Amino acid sequence: VTATIEETFKNFIVSRKSKGLAEKTLVSYQSQFQAVARHLDVTTDIAALQKADLESMIVSMRESGLSPNSINSYTRVLKSFFSWCNEEGITRLNIALYKGEETIKETYTDRELAALLKKPDIRKSTFAEYRNWVIINFLLNSGSRAATIRAIQIRDVDLDNGLVYYRHTKNRKAQVIPLCSAMIAILREY
Repeated sequence: VTATIEETFKNFIVSRKSKGLAEKTLVSYQSQFQAVARHLDVTTDIAALQKADLESMIVSMRESGLSPNSINSYTRVLKSFFSWCNEEGITRLNIALYKGEETIKETYTDRELAALLKKPDIRKSTFAEYRNWVIINFLLNSGSRAATIRAIQIRDVDLDNGLVYYRHTKNRKAQVIPLCSAMIAILREY
């Protein structure tokens, strides 16, 4: 008994969920699969899928104007999916990660950085403006992800020892991060 690519992908998601993958990762897999479905007929029987179909999918993605980073992201999800399919004995097909020219992201100019780091006048600014300034400084001090910062609670900040405890991280491992003296001063004032 065979199944479509779409049905098999749903089973893959169930398998990954049972392995404890983060909900955010599962949602990302599903949204990326939907993007792939615009370039590959996912109602095709998975047993009938050929390497040529995957190559045509990549060509379709390129011709639609997708960035190399997006195509790489989609092939990364498919690579994980096909690895699972191989382990399950569903197919022996695989896909190489797409390598295109990397796009260089623009960095902030010195003027933009100065504007971001300029401390707002506490008497004239809103709470949100001041809070955002503190967050920007924290991001620069720690380099943490936005979701990690949103999960920090007051009990996680130890200003006496200059430490912050991250309980929510991408790899789900708690971390202890040191703070520089300037950041400690900013957080004390906050």
